[in-house]
Amino acid sequence: MTNLAMPSEAPGISPDTLLAAVANGLLTAEQAQGLRDLESASASTLDREPHDDEKFRFISGFSDIFVTIGLGLFLGALGYFSGDMIGNTGMFAAIAVASWLLAEYFTRRQRMALPSIVLLLVYAGAVFSTVAEAFNPNLSFGMGLGNHGGLPIVVAGLATAAATALHYQRFRVPVTIAAGVAALVASAIGILFMVLPDFAIQTAKPLLLACGVAVFALAMRFDLSDPQRQTRRTDIAFWLHMLAAPLIVHPLISGLVGEGGSDAISAWSILAIFIGLALVALVVDRRAILVSGLSYAGFAFGSLVVKAGLADSVVPLTMLVLGALVLLLSAGWHALRRTLVPLLPGALAVRLPAHT
Repeated sequence: MTNLAMPSEAPGISPDTLLAAVANGLLTAEQAQGLRDLESASASTLDREPHDDEKFRFISGFSDIFVTIGLGLFLGALGYFSGDMIGNTGMFAAIAVASWLLAEYFTRRQRMALPSIVLLLVYAGAVFSTVAEAFNPNLSFGMGLGNHGGLPIVVAGLATAAATALHYQRFRVPVTIAAGVAALVASAIGILFMVLPDFAIQTAKPLLLACGVAVFALAMRFDLSDPQRQTRRTDIAFWLHMLAAPLIVHPLISGLVGEGGSDAISAWSILAIFIGLALVALVVDRRAILVSGLSYAGFAFGSLVVKAGLADSVVPLTMLVLGALVLLLSAGWHALRRTLVPLLPGALAVRLPAHT
């Protein structure tokens, strides 16, 4: 599924080895057949593990966590000392170079999943910060993006997209595509703030929503090209869904949040949107959007609890209901998909993950 190869399990005895053992008198034919039967029975037992179409490799063992802690300590110290000696721009550049060099060993040679993800994210963030800081050392992200204020964001985003493209060509870490797309989204928004600042400020949420839908469409393109989810494309799609989810959910729901969360109509609207997102998540068999909407669903349900006069119990009741909802969806995920997917047009249904 990804080029970060998982540690191989102990291989079974090959048929050729069994035949050679019988030919050399090490085993009888009956004993060889017994070993074959035992191997088949073991494989059948392993095949009965819970089915999950969203499997992806995050860690392969505690060594991944151990190395990641070391990377955090090393890069943090490097940033501290380089910042004192060569300033912020040089600090970010040093971190970017160090992240690439460390990836040469931990990603390209060792194939360690979690360190590879962390190194890529640090690399992308460091490249973006290096270019933005070089263009405007006093840049305050999110402020003053109009006119020429957005230029550092635009250039930094484009530079980061190019840098992540080179990184992917070298290391093939699936999350790299999402990082590059995030940089392009930042550049696109920065350009709009430069060209039409007033319009961009007034339509910030729809712009983010449009970007989220575009990223979701790209994620679905990867998903639909690999319905069995057996190649690197499904890992790329997973991270793109993780990026698309907040871009879609936040602008779609945040505008409905009333002051203090006291608007019951907004609360019911948020819950209705959450149900719609749950249906989309079920159909495409991706839980990222659903997870992103949980915080808003909790806020909405809490508002309804307050309206019902149970303000003292709002936190535990909200946690109870959301926890029960997540558990019910988890338990009935495949059964719900078996109900929903056949209702879709046949040409689309066959390109989605199997609903067994």
